[in-house]
Amino acid sequence: MIKKEFKAESKRLLEMMINSIYTQKEIFLRELISNASDAIDKIYYKALTDEQLVFNKDDYYIRITADKENRTLTIADTGIGMTQEDLENNLGIIAKSGSLAFKNENEAKDGHNIIGQFGVGFYSAFMVADQVTVISKALGSDQAYRWESEGTDGYTIEPCEKDAVGTEITLKIKENTEDDRYDEYLEEYRLRSIIKKYSDFIRYPIKMEVTGHRPKEGEDGGFEEYKEEQTVNSMVPIWRKNKSELTQEDYENFYAEKRYGFDKPLTYVHVKADGAVVYNAILFIPENTPFDYYTKEYEKGLELYSNGVLIMDKCGDLLPDYFSFVKGMVDSEDLSLNISREMLQHDRQLTLIAKNIKSKIKSQLQSLLKDDREKYESFFKAFGRQLKFGVYNDYGANKDVLSDLLLFTSSKEKKLVTLDEYVSRMPEDQKYIYYASGTSVERIEKLPQTELVADKGFEILYLTDDIDEFAIKMLMNYKEKEFKSVSSSDLGIEADADEAASEEEKAENKELFEAMSSLLSGKVKSVKASKRLKSHPVCLTAEGDLSIEMEKVLKSMPSGEGIQADKVLEINVHHEVFQSLKDAFEKDREKLGLFTSLLYNQALLIEGLPLQDPVEFTNDICKIMV
Repeated sequence: MIKKEFKAESKRLLEMMINSIYTQKEIFLRELISNASDAIDKIYYKALTDEQLVFNKDDYYIRITADKENRTLTIADTGIGMTQEDLENNLGIIAKSGSLAFKNENEAKDGHNIIGQFGVGFYSAFMVADQVTVISKALGSDQAYRWESEGTDGYTIEPCEKDAVGTEITLKIKENTEDDRYDEYLEEYRLRSIIKKYSDFIRYPIKMEVTGHRPKEGEDGGFEEYKEEQTVNSMVPIWRKNKSELTQEDYENFYAEKRYGFDKPLTYVHVKADGAVVYNAILFIPENTPFDYYTKEYEKGLELYSNGVLIMDKCGDLLPDYFSFVKGMVDSEDLSLNISREMLQHDRQLTLIAKNIKSKIKSQLQSLLKDDREKYESFFKAFGRQLKFGVYNDYGANKDVLSDLLLFTSSKEKKLVTLDEYVSRMPEDQKYIYYASGTSVERIEKLPQTELVADKGFEILYLTDDIDEFAIKMLMNYKEKEFKSVSSSDLGIEADADEAASEEEKAENKELFEAMSSLLSGKVKSVKASKRLKSHPVCLTAEGDLSIEMEKVLKSMPSGEGIQADKVLEINVHHEVFQSLKDAFEKDREKLGLFTSLLYNQALLIEGLPLQDPVEFTNDICKIMV
C-alpha cells in the first residue's frame, strides 16, 4: 500500500472547495456522473483510431447503487478506467484534470465532447462523504487499483481485484447533523430527482435499481412491491433532434416535463445555431401570466446546459428584462464556466448567445402578430405590460426593438391595433398620433377632451395601463409622427377655428378668466377659453411633460407625494353655463366664486381626480339648489 499526503496547496483547495466553491451539496452527483460519462467518451475516442477496439454503445453505462444499511453510495461506469499513475495524477493532485488533458489531445468528433475541465468535480464527493473509495481498472491493463481518502489527510493506493474495465466510486455517506440531512443521498426518489435535474441528457444510460408495485397474483388481490434495474435518464435531449422529427405535442410534453408552467406554451422556437458560437435552444412563450410574474419574487432566466449537463436553473443573463416571460433552455459547448461549473464567466460567447436569442424571440412574436393575430393578442393581454415597461425602462434604450410589438385600443376600430396600422391610415392633414389616457376605454370615450379630435375624424389610441403614457412619452414619435395627448394644451388643430373670433373672445373675457384663476390659485396654472370643447362646459388639460394621468400614477407610489401636473381649466364659452359665469362676474362676485368652485370640482371628477373637500362640494350644490 502506498500512502501519500496531498500537497499543502491541494489541502487548502480541497477545504475551500468543500466549504465554498459549490453552493448546493447535491451537485456532487452531477460531477461524478459527468466524470463517468467522460470515461466512456474516452473509450469512444480510442475506438476511432484503434481498429481492434470496437465501440458498442450498448456495452457502456453508468450504474448508481445505494446501500442504506452500510450508508454507501456507489457510482460505477464501464469507461476507460485509470492506471496507478492516472489515480495519482488525476486524484492525487487537486485541480489537475485528466479530462482536460485528453480533450486537448483529441478533437471532438461526431458530436461527442468531454465534459470535465477543471479536475475538481471529483472532490465535491467530500461534501457528503466521510470516505471516498475508488476502484479502477484501465483499458489494456490486467491490474486494478484502489484509491482511498478521508479528505485532507491524504490518500492511499494499493493493487486490488476488479473483473471488468471501468471505475467504481463508493462514498461513505456522512451522518445527519442538525443542519444537514445526508440520509437523502441514499433515498431512491432523491437520487432519481437529482439525476433528472442535472444529468438527464448524459448520452449513456444511467441505471438504478428502482422500486415498483404490481398486482398480486391469487385471490387476495392487492399490490406487491418489486425492484428492478431501470435506465433513469432520457439520454437524447429533444433539442438535439431534428425539427422534422418532432411534433407540437413533443414540444408541449417537454414544456410540461420541465415544469416551465402549468399552462401550454402559446408558441415556441427551436434554435440550432452553428455560427460564431454553437448552441441549441428551445424557447417557449407561455399562454398565461405566472401568478408571481409581476412580483419581486419572480426570477427570469433560461435553463443552461453545457454538453447536456445542467449548469444553471435560471440564467438571467440570457434574457433581457422585457422578454423575461420566456421559458426554455440553452445548451452550448462554447461556454466559459467557473471552477464549480455552477456559474458563467461573462464572456463573448454568452453575449453572442443572448443577442441571438433576443432576435429570435422578437422574430417569433412578429410572425405571431402577422400570421395569428388572435393568438398574439392573447399573448399581449398577458405580457404586453412588460413590453411597454421595456420601452420605458433604461431611458428608452430598447424602444426601437419593441415599438412594432405594441398594441393599443383604437377609437375607430374598437379593437387593438399596432402603431404601424394607425400611421398607415392617417389622413394627409393629420400631424400627430393622438392618444387619450384613462382607467378604461368606456371612461376615455366620455372625456370632453376627445371631442375636437374625434370631430375632425382623427383616430385616437386609448391608453388604459398605468405604464402606457410613460412608454409613449419615451417613444416620442413613430415613423416620424409625434405623439400628442388629447389633453395637451396644443392639439395642432385648433387653428382651424376662427382665429379672429377666438382672439376677440379672449380679450373680451380676459378679466373674467383672471378672476377665476385668482379664485383657483394653487390649484390650476390658468383659466382660459377652450378651443376643443363642443358640448361639455369644462375640462382640465395639462401643460408640460407631466400629464394628469401620469400625475395620478406617480402619486399612487410611496415617493409620489407633492407631484403635480400644471393644470389648465378650460371653459366652453359657447355653453349656456358660460353666460351664468359672465352674469355672476358682473353682478355677484360671491356667486362667481361658487360657480368657479363647482366647475373646477366637476372637472376633477371627470378626470377621476379626488376632490380636495367633498363636503364643501356638496354644500355648494345645495346652495345652487336653494
